Amino acid sequence: MTAAQGRLAADLETAALRAIAIAYADLNATFFSRKLRRPQIELTDSTSRLGAWVRPHRRLQISRKLLVVHGWGTVVEVLKHEMAHQYVDEVLGLDRESAHGPSFRRICEERGFDARAFGVPTPGDAARAPVLDRIAKLLALAGSPNEHEAQAAMNAAQRLMLKYNIDEASRADRVTSFRHLGTPSGRISEAERILATILSEHFFVDAIWVPVWRSLEGRRGSVLEICGRLENLDMAEYVYAFLTRTAARLWDEHKKMHGIRGNQARRAFLAGVMSGFRSKLANQAEQNAEEGLVWVGDAEVERYFKQRHPRVRWTRHLSTRGSAAHHQGAEAGRRIVLHRGVTRGTTGAVKLLKARN
Repeated sequence: MTAAQGRLAADLETAALRAIAIAYADLNATFFSRKLRRPQIELTDSTSRLGAWVRPHRRLQISRKLLVVHGWGTVVEVLKHEMAHQYVDEVLGLDRESAHGPSFRRICEERGFDARAFGVPTPGDAARAPVLDRIAKLLALAGSPNEHEAQAAMNAAQRLMLKYNIDEASRADRVTSFRHLGTPSGRISEAERILATILSEHFFVDAIWVPVWRSLEGRRGSVLEICGRLENLDMAEYVYAFLTRTAARLWDEHKKMHGIRGNQARRAFLAGVMSGFRSKLANQAEQNAEEGLVWVGDAEVERYFKQRHPRVRWTRHLSTRGSAAHHQGAEAGRRIVLHRGVTRGTTGAVKLLKARN
């Protein structure tokens, strides 16, 4: 069978098993204080069960389908689920309790794991927040050819989202979850890091780069994970797609205008675009603050983020700030007006913020 049919070549499968074993060790240290003894890890052809903890034989099974269809993020979520089963059985010694009984659910709740028995782990479903419909209408106006009207509409959309989050931050029925954005890559660019910062600073999500295993390539990589309320995840994913595509378009236009043939300055220009747009948002945030609209964070999102990532490592990175290409990109970035226009999200799902009639 081909990868598209749910299998990997033998060498890729062996590499994937090693990656799962490494992930198991990392999760064991992070969430279980290394109390778990590693079982035999194996891949199965099951399409009905994405993972399983086989207690009598001490086997932890992962479906091959996860690796080739759903991606590494889902593999890790299923692995956490099965490790919770192992913890209840072997550490707590509650092997007579039902598989998804109260102890299992408690272990998952304490660690932010998905405790559901069936189906692919997902961020959860909830009714679309009415605020997104109002924001979608404002973003449609932000596409106006009149520069001042477009900017005013974008500013109004930002204020609306800010006011909504301030007013609704403590509401108990808002769902908190996570989402992975974009395609996993081996190298995180400066522009991508700045974009992640933009989402964290101005779109009510916490962002972190998490390691992944690219099963079809047999290589390590990273992907951007955001944590937050579902309506904010939707908005942040839209912004991610919009800015990624807009920055690429601006570079193409810049090359054509200046007769540039190569892409040597592309990374610096894209980083400049993101920096310029970030400074524009910061200026708008200052104006909002003068009107009394100040975001102080969401305690539940912070708690959820710490559950998922109790050990966060911070690193420094080189910047292209000061180069001509970065300066030119920043000028272009400051002219960006966020508006409705992306037809598909970067993850492949339709993510256009459409206003419902």
